[in-house]
Amino acid sequence: MKMSCLQENLSRGLSVVGRAVATRTTLPVTNNVLLAAEQSRLKLAATNLEIAISCWIGARVEQEGAITVPARLLSEFVNSLPNDRIDLTLSKHTLELECARFKARISGIDAEDFPPIPKVGDEVIIQVDPEILRVAISRVAFATASEDTRPVLTGVYAEFDEDTLSLAAADGFRLAVHKVPLASKVAEKMELIIPGRTLGELSRLLAEQEEPVEIATNPNRSQLLFRLKNVEVVSQLIQGTFPNYKQLIPQSYATRAVVGTSELLRATRTASIFARDGGGIVRFQITPGGELSPGRISTSARSEQVGDNVGEVDAQVVGEAAKIAFNGKYLIEVLSVLREGQVALEVTTPSSPGVIRPVGLENYVHVVMPMFVQWS
Repeated sequence: MKMSCLQENLSRGLSVVGRAVATRTTLPVTNNVLLAAEQSRLKLAATNLEIAISCWIGARVEQEGAITVPARLLSEFVNSLPNDRIDLTLSKHTLELECARFKARISGIDAEDFPPIPKVGDEVIIQVDPEILRVAISRVAFATASEDTRPVLTGVYAEFDEDTLSLAAADGFRLAVHKVPLASKVAEKMELIIPGRTLGELSRLLAEQEEPVEIATNPNRSQLLFRLKNVEVVSQLIQGTFPNYKQLIPQSYATRAVVGTSELLRATRTASIFARDGGGIVRFQITPGGELSPGRISTSARSEQVGDNVGEVDAQVVGEAAKIAFNGKYLIEVLSVLREGQVALEVTTPSSPGVIRPVGLENYVHVVMPMFVQWS
């Protein structure tokens, strides 16, 4: 292998694939990044056997070849170089790099020992707008479970049906559901469970994507491919049955309070300061307005060791007065990803799930399980 490319392009490519490099593994080669010079491009690839990311950058290739080298070492060295041309030469199992007045020799592992990137196929099943997909991921993926006691809950349920994609995530304490339009119809209904980490990495890559994202899966629905411009992400899918989330969404409410998103977020964050030593519990009291006063939501938290606090925000309240308590962390996370100026908080009883809906947005709903507290 003998080739050259620009330092900024190689640095960017290594950053793209670097998040798929294995951190804890019994297979040393997965700590490496694959470099393959082919025609007029350099292919970079990394995998932890669950997700694989490949990236192509422009290069001047004099002699084709491939090698794998330690990803962290290569990235740190390339990032430290000046913005100039980098010459790369492969001599047996050693990669030689030269840029301006800097040189390095990095020992590698044969490319044939690198785990093969799964071939999903060239048939494009679905297309979706990158910004729409990025926003949908941001509003759902945070609700996945962090522990793998129930593997299906560590993923996001994705239902492709005609021209609509429904994403749902739940961890046993909350549920987020978002529906978005597809740029093209699917031939048949498809249900998949995509690892939350995969969607997190994909979301990071979508920020600079302008063309529609192409999505394909293999016949046995075990792997999923996301194709972006010069980047491909292949992920293993989670096998299992996702809970019937639709039956968890309350169909009615006794009290509905419409409040400014930023105001409710600020009040919840303030109360959460005092809730840290109290199990994270934040109490919400909803009071309808009168003829001369608006409705309001009062937030409070208390801890035996720290103290207590009370906050209040104006709200448009329909229905009766209500009380409910939530883990403040869950409300902060959902309110932080909503762009809409107002949200509706719907409550039935103190022991029933609460529902958050952005005002003016019909395709998103967030359900939060209540905390059981003693009301004085």
